[in-house]
Amino acid sequence: MNLTPSRTTKSGAIMSTNVTKVAAAQPQLSRFSARLREGESALYALLRIVFALLLLTHDLPKALGTSQGSMSNPMARSIELMQNAMGLPFAPLLAFMIMLLETGGAVLLAIGFCTRLVALLFVAQIAGISYALGPTWPWFERGIEFPVLMGFLALYMVARGGGAWALDARLFR
Repeated sequence: MNLTPSRTTKSGAIMSTNVTKVAAAQPQLSRFSARLREGESALYALLRIVFALLLLTHDLPKALGTSQGSMSNPMARSIELMQNAMGLPFAPLLAFMIMLLETGGAVLLAIGFCTRLVALLFVAQIAGISYALGPTWPWFERGIEFPVLMGFLALYMVARGGGAWALDARLFR
């Protein structure tokens, strides 16, 4: 019994509809989906590594004491932002701790060690940055779109962990 929808032409011949074509394409889609699933863990590792490298390159001038863009001293600018805009006590110590998180934590994320803990620390840090810089959203006015995106990527890493290609997966089986 053929359950494939069909229609009759004027001459009485039966023509199958596009459902047959879709059914024929289904095995190809299944193979493609299987290949994507096989590569998914590698793609997640790539996402984690690129995320970490973006954080590292963003913070490296603070760690090295070099200029970054128009800022001649990014560490001093961070301390100023924490003291004046956020009103936080111990701004120099806090800026140093954030610099350690953004450099050392980025390296730990890249290799996938203590991924959930480090990513959770990044979520907290990025939430603070977004609060301090917000509520401006326009990209051209130092908006918070990118910190918010980075925060949600870090939150995803908290939920997901390091993945199959992480040092966590090798050490904590």
